[in-house]
Amino acid sequence: MRARQVVAGVSLAALASLTLAAAPANGDDPHHQLDTAAAASGAFHAPKLAVAAGFKKTNECVSHPVEGGMGYHYVDPDNIGSLHPGRPAAVLYAPDKKGKRQLVAVEYIVPDADQNPKTTKDRPKLFGKKFDGPFTDIPGLPVHYSLHAWLWKDNPSGLFAPYNPRVKCP
Repeated sequence: MRARQVVAGVSLAALASLTLAAAPANGDDPHHQLDTAAAASGAFHAPKLAVAAGFKKTNECVSHPVEGGMGYHYVDPDNIGSLHPGRPAAVLYAPDKKGKRQLVAVEYIVPDADQNPKTTKDRPKLFGKKFDGPFTDIPGLPVHYSLHAWLWKDNPSGLFAPYNPRVKCP
């Protein structure tokens, strides 16, 4: 009887180790990364909290005439280049019906390593998704890639789409 218990225990341990080896590490799991991003950005539901944490307020509401809006970007320059899900380069706020800014999304911004918009071998990836870009048209930023994650407002265009048709700028 004792021998069966030992064999069963060893078998279960072996099975568990195979399961752990086959599973992605938490740091690489897109769902875990999204949870990390939501937990970190959830601390900034009030724009004044983002400012207190080092994010710089902008007063331009970014929108596209067909695709929708992004909203107001609050940017932390120290987080530009970060691929850590808990350190977005920007938190985005959209105006509600009364004009109050509501947290809607996060954005990750990573400079293009060779600063050549014609090459994309260094395109970063986060949440299992490749970044958009490279972009050359944002004043004050070098050639860069970006990725949005609409964690706080549903986006019919997709969780990682740059614009949200439900975001309207004044």
